[in-house]
Formats: sequence, structure tokens, C-alpha cells
Amino acid sequence: MLRTERLVLRQWRDEDAEPFAAMGADPQVMEYFPSLLDRAQSDAVIGRIAGHFAREGFGLWALEVPGVAPFIGFCGLSRPVFMPVVEVGWRLAREHWGHGYATEAARKSVAWGFAHLDLDEIVSFTVPGNVRSQRVMERIGMHRDPDADFEHPLIPVGHAMRPHWLFRVRDSEL
Repeated sequence: MLRTERLVLRQWRDEDAEPFAAMGADPQVMEYFPSLLDRAQSDAVIGRIAGHFAREGFGLWALEVPGVAPFIGFCGLSRPVFMPVVEVGWRLAREHWGHGYATEAARKSVAWGFAHLDLDEIVSFTVPGNVRSQRVMERIGMHRDPDADFEHPLIPVGHAMRPHWLFRVRDSEL
């Protein structure tokens, strides 16, 4: 478990499944993803997150705002199956946007990764239109690397969400 001034980044609980499924079914939350998630797909994502923690010893933590909300989304580090990097990622329920929670949690995740995982750099990526996430990336010290932009291999060829921009930060830059 990690703590920031306002947040707890913690292991997932059974009661997180319902609000997480609601996030996956929200068209605004999922605007920059290829599709909405039904409950079975949402539960499968939680299973993959749990598997990543078991395999790697780190992952995407559930986010809690003590005294405000027991679950607002997730943030943390992962190793994408298609790229040999560690990525910082986040997804928050829409009602918790605009409070700086994603930036606060991502900053803590990156700091933890550099302190505990012996990494030289951490990346993040998103579609070109996802300006909100790009701003979070910039606020935590990341910069876009246009030479590393890529076509996401898990999204079908021709899909509007296939092109991705890659952002990176090196430990020495923080």
C-alpha cells in the first residue's frame, strides 16, 4: 500500500468490482479505448491485474480517497505484454476527474517504481486525442518521444484507436 497526501493506493478488494465495472461501462471514461467493457470483461481485467501483482510484485493499485470514496479507479505500474517496458497507467471514475488525483497517484507510482524496481525509465502511452492523459504525463515529468510512437498491436488494424503516442521519463530527470 502507498499513501499520498490525499490518496491510498492499495490492493484490490472484492467490493471494487462493481464500481470498476461501472467505469468500464461509462462511455466518457472509455472514450479513448476501443470499446466499453461488460461485467465479464471488467472482471477479467481485475483478474489480469491480480495476476500481474502475483507475477511481478507490483501492478495497478486500486485508488481510494479516505473519508471521501472507497474506490475511485486505479493507478500504478505494469509491464505491457507487447513491449519490454514498465508503464505507468491510470483510469478514474468520471466524478473524480479534475481533482488532480491521477497526477498525484501517477507521481507516487513513478517515484515508487524508480525507488524499488531498479528502472532507468518509465513510459506511458495513449492515443493522440487523449489530451487529459497527456497533461497528466507532462505534469509528472514525462515527455513525448515521437520516434517511439507506435501502432498498438492489440487493437485491430484500421481502428481509430490504434495509433499511440509514447511518453517517457528517466529516473535521472526527476
